[in-house]
Amino acid sequence: MWQAARAGEGLRRLRTHRRWPFALVVVVLLAEMAVAMVTTAVRQTPTIDEPVYVGTAVVYVQQHSLRYNPEHPPLGKLLIASGTAFADAHLDRAFTGDQTELGRHLLYESGNDPWRLMLWGRLPVIVLTLLFGLVVLAFARDLAGPAGGLVALGLYAFSPDIIAHGSLATLDVPTAGFLLTSVWLLWRARERPRLCLPLAGGALGAAVATKMSALPAVPVLLLLAVLSVCHARRTHRPGPGGRVRLLMLGVAAAAVVSLVAIAVVWASYLAVDPHLRWAGPENLPVTHGLRARVVDLLPFPEPYRDGMRLQFGFENMTWSGFLFGRHYHGSLWYYLPTALLIKTPLGMLALWLTGAVATVTVPRLRSAAPYVLAPTVVLLAAAMTGSRDLGVRYALFMPMFLAVAAAGVAAFRRRSAHLASAALILFVAVSSLRTYPYYLPYSNEAFGGPARTHLRLHDSNVDWGQDLGRLAARLRQRYPDEKIWLVYKGSGIPSFYGIDASDPQRVPPGEVHGLLAVSDSSIAKADDRLAKLINTSVRIDEVGHSITIYRRATRVHGALDAQWTQRGEVPHSRPPT
Repeated sequence: MWQAARAGEGLRRLRTHRRWPFALVVVVLLAEMAVAMVTTAVRQTPTIDEPVYVGTAVVYVQQHSLRYNPEHPPLGKLLIASGTAFADAHLDRAFTGDQTELGRHLLYESGNDPWRLMLWGRLPVIVLTLLFGLVVLAFARDLAGPAGGLVALGLYAFSPDIIAHGSLATLDVPTAGFLLTSVWLLWRARERPRLCLPLAGGALGAAVATKMSALPAVPVLLLLAVLSVCHARRTHRPGPGGRVRLLMLGVAAAAVVSLVAIAVVWASYLAVDPHLRWAGPENLPVTHGLRARVVDLLPFPEPYRDGMRLQFGFENMTWSGFLFGRHYHGSLWYYLPTALLIKTPLGMLALWLTGAVATVTVPRLRSAAPYVLAPTVVLLAAAMTGSRDLGVRYALFMPMFLAVAAAGVAAFRRRSAHLASAALILFVAVSSLRTYPYYLPYSNEAFGGPARTHLRLHDSNVDWGQDLGRLAARLRQRYPDEKIWLVYKGSGIPSFYGIDASDPQRVPPGEVHGLLAVSDSSIAKADDRLAKLINTSVRIDEVGHSITIYRRATRVHGALDAQWTQRGEVPHSRPPT
């Protein structure tokens, strides 16, 4: 007995010894991610969507009104409000502008410090992003053990897209993370259904109460709830009518998940306004056919259903896009897969594919395929049919779910497979660290890196208004006292950051001379007038891989060429003869 006790103590010590390296790697990966997100958040000026969400969050807390940003449910903005509450934001209760004007008024016209206010608004999303990293780790560890968990967490922690959008006060990362959490809890419900099914419903409700793009995943997750209950009852002998009873248990489980999710959506609206006072927005789009029936049947508050009508109205609009140098109107079904191919590290793409194959082919992982791959496929298909080709942020569930799938590479027994996986993760880490702190414009090495992303993509893929502060610093350092012309696509106010600039599109082209700074998204979608200004200017600098600076002079071609040659500058294109 003494020898057995001693052997047991030795085994416990060995397990404890093995836990420490695992825990250390987890802490290092999450710490790296936290540093990347916080330092990025501190340096970036407000992106296009953030002021709307931050302004709405402040209105939620101070005025308990649902009137702003009804096209998105409240929960994500309530999370942002948990940060802005510490910023002591001041807002004029008599303000009556629209939601875009609200954000501008709050940040720049109410005596608030926009740097401080935006940081506090971003911090809750940063914390959530780190917590979702733990979900990725736990889910992957459940599937493929500690090694698989570290593979998944490594890919998640170094994902440029997750870092970029996880450091912003926006809704895309929270929505994807809540969906992943719900799926993981449904997987755990295979063993502990009574505990995990209600929690899965809560996480699903949180996703749906953050952004309506989560709705296509709801039928898939309800089917997974049925599947989990059937697995949990696998040890019970069916007997007469047993399959029917098992199916009824599964349906009851899906009903529990649904009811909890619905309760979370209602609770998010009631948390803003317990009286649920609501007057529909003016010019609310009218829905017809199947869409109208779906909206009317949803058991959600009227503001939610009106928000869906607004979203359907957006989908009926014709938006413009930009892909591989082509500015087009409408949408391309292959836009998102192509953008993901450009903006995902090459090693990550390889591990995603290998992990997905392993999940389907390795017997002990095959049962996880419906949980990891089915929601991913359905969500991607739904996103691909959308009318707005505005960035991979519409598919941020991909680097989350496929990081978990990539854990499947740990199931391969060969040492060479493990060495190859480690090498690919190292490649991902190097690629991610090299782009610091410019995560929004990241593209992988096959497409030229972040400095060339603007040649292939636009909007939130590269230039979302985040570098106005960096532009101000660059102009002060390198180009003091020069005439500035600015075409800026973003929500910031240039004069607040010390940029005294004029709009070159409001004067005759001949009067535009000096420095011309243009957001790369504006270059991608330039009309004839702006294109002519750019094509008769010389490119001399760039800021954050999202804003290009030109020099423009009104001289004859020979004198202008001589000036360019003397300065060592290369013209964007020679002025037309």
